[in-house]
Amino acid sequence: MEDPRDDEQYRGRLTPEQFEVTRNKATERPFTGKYWDTKDVGTYLCVCCGEEIFSSEAKYDSFCGWPSFYQVLDNQKIDAELDTSLGMTRTEVMCNHCGAHLGHVFPDGPKPTGLRYCINSASIDLKVDN
Repeated sequence: MEDPRDDEQYRGRLTPEQFEVTRNKATERPFTGKYWDTKDVGTYLCVCCGEEIFSSEAKYDSFCGWPSFYQVLDNQKIDAELDTSLGMTRTEVMCNHCGAHLGHVFPDGPKPTGLRYCINSASIDLKVDN
């Protein structure tokens, strides 16, 4: 069985942008990702391992240019750690199963959580409800 945290296994399965975002912690440019303004109903999965991370019910327009969610499906599905890169202090969000970089979470979101999970489109895949 492959180690889900072994970056090299994803190189051939992901686009170059997806690989850079998820495995090398890059950030896509705002307003360019596939899902920043999507209104489709469904579940957002980690693009690397398929773990269910977000529901479209928690998605909202934060006007930041990235898909934004006010909560995850299950807090056990993500890891969070302090990120002080680029001269900023923020909280990085990663897939708990495979370690993929998803984006960041900020304390300026709407009720009921007050959180804004600012997620790269390149790190997620939408499974649309039928």
